Amino acid sequence: MNLPIVSRVSTQSVDPADRIEFWEEHNRQALVGLTCSSYSQDGLLATETNVELGDLRLAEIAGNEHVIERTPRTCQTLPKDSIFVTLLTAGCGVFFHEGGCVTLRTGDLILYDTRRPYLFGFPSPMRQLLVDIPREVFAAQCAPGEVSAPILLGKGSAAEGAQASALEAVLADWVTGQGGEDSVSTQATVLDLVRTLAAPRLGGSAPPAVLSQLAVAKDYIARHLADPGLSSGRVAEAIGVSARHLSRIFQPTGVSPSRYILEQRLGKARQVLADPSSRHLTIAEIAHCWGFASQAHFTRVFRSRFGRTPGETRPFIN
Repeated sequence: MNLPIVSRVSTQSVDPADRIEFWEEHNRQALVGLTCSSYSQDGLLATETNVELGDLRLAEIAGNEHVIERTPRTCQTLPKDSIFVTLLTAGCGVFFHEGGCVTLRTGDLILYDTRRPYLFGFPSPMRQLLVDIPREVFAAQCAPGEVSAPILLGKGSAAEGAQASALEAVLADWVTGQGGEDSVSTQATVLDLVRTLAAPRLGGSAPPAVLSQLAVAKDYIARHLADPGLSSGRVAEAIGVSARHLSRIFQPTGVSPSRYILEQRLGKARQVLADPSSRHLTIAEIAHCWGFASQAHFTRVFRSRFGRTPGETRPFIN
């Protein structure tokens, strides 16, 4: 997939004395106006990739110990009318706002308004995925209410946790270019997941839509793919729907839930087989690793899917 990358920058090659100014200027143009300071003696070491997703912009940001701040003055002089959804994928952070502070750990998801001042501190190396949602898009497709204070999402229930995990998977796939879906359906999935998570906290109701349910189901399958007990029935039970409804959820993919599971297992097994570094693994071990009950069954379905046996897929080494 060819990603519409807006920018990709790093402070690594910038003189340490100029890194803060460089980072602030880059973010002022690419994302949001802010001030920055570093905790590290090495200065700010950070990277950022900005990618377009329809009306949205995604950013993957990694860095060492640092603080970013959007002061009241910055909000006035460099206005930004968006809702940010930030998922911390590594490290920890403290988010200070007018009403107090929120502590975040790896896997936490926070939603906040860029019109309001905030300070986000990272006392250790960090990585985050950020979704920039224009306010009019958020109001129309997620929740119409004001985001008067930051909202920590994904911790209220097991269902919330599953939705936050699915959102992380969708964002990570798109940012790294591994997502196979088009930008229209991916944007709709992201907004559906944000709506399902945020609307109840903002005084609305948001029954999960098919796109968000599909994302949750796919994420559950990806995380349990190696389990030989994984089945469509188990997926339906895990995401809280009937087997019949799960089949309806998967209709846009063109395959049944069971076939989707099989296709994912075969794809993973094929990647391992084609990797020269996996030559020490037997075909039976690879089959078992990806949930196949027997080598014979694995060989049969593999040949049916790819037109060649697992052994023929392995690279020839002299």
